[in-house]
Amino acid sequence: MTTIDLTLHKDRRARAIQRAKERNIIIPTYAQMKDPSKIPAKVKEELTKIGLWDIHPRNLFRINWHNQPTASGGTYGGVNYIELPSSLTGVKARIIAVVGKWFPTGAHKVGAAFSCLVPRLVTGQFDPTTQKAVWPSTGNYCRGGAYDSALLGCESIAILPEGMSKERFEWLAQVAGETIKTPGSESNVKEIFDKCKELANSGQDLMIFNQFEEFGNYLWHYEVTGHAMEEVFKAVAGKNGRFRGIASATGSAGTIASGDYMKQLFPDSKIVASEALQCPTLLENGFGAHRIEGIGDKHVPWVHNTKNTDLVTAIDDNAVVNISRLFNEENGRAYLAEKGVPESVIANLDLLGFSGISNVLSCIKTAKYYEMDENDIMITMLTDSMELYRSRLHEMHQEFGEYSEKDAAADFARYLHGESTDNMIELTYPERRRVHNLKYYTWVEQQGKTYAEIQDQWYQPDYWTSVQKQANEIDELIVEFNKEVGLA
Repeated sequence: MTTIDLTLHKDRRARAIQRAKERNIIIPTYAQMKDPSKIPAKVKEELTKIGLWDIHPRNLFRINWHNQPTASGGTYGGVNYIELPSSLTGVKARIIAVVGKWFPTGAHKVGAAFSCLVPRLVTGQFDPTTQKAVWPSTGNYCRGGAYDSALLGCESIAILPEGMSKERFEWLAQVAGETIKTPGSESNVKEIFDKCKELANSGQDLMIFNQFEEFGNYLWHYEVTGHAMEEVFKAVAGKNGRFRGIASATGSAGTIASGDYMKQLFPDSKIVASEALQCPTLLENGFGAHRIEGIGDKHVPWVHNTKNTDLVTAIDDNAVVNISRLFNEENGRAYLAEKGVPESVIANLDLLGFSGISNVLSCIKTAKYYEMDENDIMITMLTDSMELYRSRLHEMHQEFGEYSEKDAAADFARYLHGESTDNMIELTYPERRRVHNLKYYTWVEQQGKTYAEIQDQWYQPDYWTSVQKQANEIDELIVEFNKEVGLA
């Protein structure tokens, strides 16, 4: 059994408290991230004068799904989500996506990074006056970690593959203390791990927050994203709505933890793990490279509760990049209007970044597989928006030329309404165990986990629930930390 270590280190904690006093830092609780009505009125008033992406400690209170969709001065409303109609998806089922654009940095990964760093900070395990926080990532997590570090008065090092979009690197250059580019693209996770091992042996005073093994990542999505999904479902279900499941790219296996929360409320619901067809690790123990930026693969994250995963879908990266043009090019949007997609939906399709498009396609495949009807509801998430991929659209213009109405018609027919149930599998018990066993090669052979630990993940009934129960304990530590800082 494992949990997030909450052992106190009094001397370091005292230095962290002093740093918070000096930098005007107040830390939000999980309870406040789930329900912003619990955030003090004083903080809300301050936020009316602060931009969404500003490097300001009060933006820690914008690490939630309820931010008003505005670039500056917003406070809170309901969970941000978009419903995609059957005229777009080609299925009867209702597909709902919670929106990550309205987090600081434009992606929900600031939440996962917060949940990895803050428990170490408020216990004194991490000393912001002497240590640097290292954020290994395939995209948005290192951006979230660098941003959170800046807000919490910490130095940071961001690590991500050199093949990621230039928007990420341009922004990191302004926020992270140091940015390290590793070889390859989003599927080259081992190269990131190798760089972490090199840094760990460098003699520097560092703490590495590896999202693929950090249970803070799992806990934030279980606790905060899970509750956001519950709120959205209650808002849209009406009298006859049935929650059928969530679909998420596995990535670091943080976001998919929201499915663990929802399945506890709706035991018959499904958790759908999505990956790139060009790198079908879960589907068929495969490997490769792909263009669905930020989802990471060629391994199974340590924090993926594979025993609770029901299906695996593999999405063609050609579908994702072509749909990104359909959704964002002038001729693509015009064609969607001709096909009856409401203008209000078309105007918001830039809320879907590459992984968001992939997640929606996984919902479509699942809806077709289970022959869902208009009362069935699938929920997914849009990690980020096209704001982080504009350079990719420019590159496609350079390579393939203008996007025509014929291109739009072909992509709509082939990749949306033509999405099939190929390249997916409903996991039996032995197949779930097969996926779980893939962890061995990365985590036991390479990353220092033990045989006993990997067995506990599968066989100990309270392994995952013990982590799920820690939010209240961490909140108590945060409240006490803020009290000693004296600013709350």
